[in-house]
Amino acid sequence: MFIELCSLLVAILLPILTKVPLAIAMIKEKGYDNRYPRQQQQRLMGFGARAKASHENAFEALILYAPIIVLTMALNSTSTLSQYGALGWILSRLVYHTAYLLNWPLLRSVVWLVSYSCTMIILLSLLFKWNSP
Repeated sequence: MFIELCSLLVAILLPILTKVPLAIAMIKEKGYDNRYPRQQQQRLMGFGARAKASHENAFEALILYAPIIVLTMALNSTSTLSQYGALGWILSRLVYHTAYLLNWPLLRSVVWLVSYSCTMIILLSLLFKWNSP
């Protein structure tokens, strides 16, 4: 259960961590506009636009991943499969955000699919009770 809990912590922190490159891009573009940050973010191009998209995707991934991990822990149904799924999710999400910032679209798409698959593996391990001791 420790690995799943740590992966949930990472999932919760990712939207904050991915805000850092976005904030840097905003600062470089005429300074950070704290009054109208969303309007400023809409004007970003290149790295800044990718940082914004990466940041938003961190929230989108959290919405899907967190309930499945919480359910896994609530049902006390952690397994080797859910642990590998959680580790795979963490790793793939970190690579995903890096690939997004570096403008590597093919890698980004592949690791997005990997992270989504890891989430589904955890869910399927619950549904079909593929639990190991």
